Amino acid sequence: MEIDFDAEDRVADYVTVPAGTYVCRIAEIRPGTTRAGDERWALRLVVAEGQHVGKQAAWDSLVFSTRGRTRARMVLQALGLPATGKVQIEPGDLEGRTAMVEIRPAEYQSPGGDVVRRNEVPYDGFRSVPAGTEGESEPQPRPRATSVRSARTATADDVPF
Repeated sequence: MEIDFDAEDRVADYVTVPAGTYVCRIAEIRPGTTRAGDERWALRLVVAEGQHVGKQAAWDSLVFSTRGRTRARMVLQALGLPATGKVQIEPGDLEGRTAMVEIRPAEYQSPGGDVVRRNEVPYDGFRSVPAGTEGESEPQPRPRATSVRSARTATADDVPF
């Protein structure tokens, strides 16, 4: 067996803020699709206040599929958008909105063998900004997202995501 102890590991470190919970602003949305063909929006989260203001916290995704519906609802609700019944929403409706977001580092090995470190948001990592915090006082865009209600009671199957 031969091993080179002097060789340096190839590490790409994209961790820009330490682990913690931050008031984050949705700075950019990139619509796309998953491999399965479901609509997916990539969200760029930027720290909105505190010591790390202006730094990119993480990229996260919303997947509008049956399986992703529960998390999408939780994230939209944390951002102050409609999250019940049938909802019509566009990517721009999220831009500029803030939420309390848990950020934690993650590490994985790329197919090329490099170690990649980046921040991620856990499944339940979004919460509404508490009343009385700086993040809440910032003007939020007017919600364009609308709930579409019918005469009958909406069920989970009626929600498009």
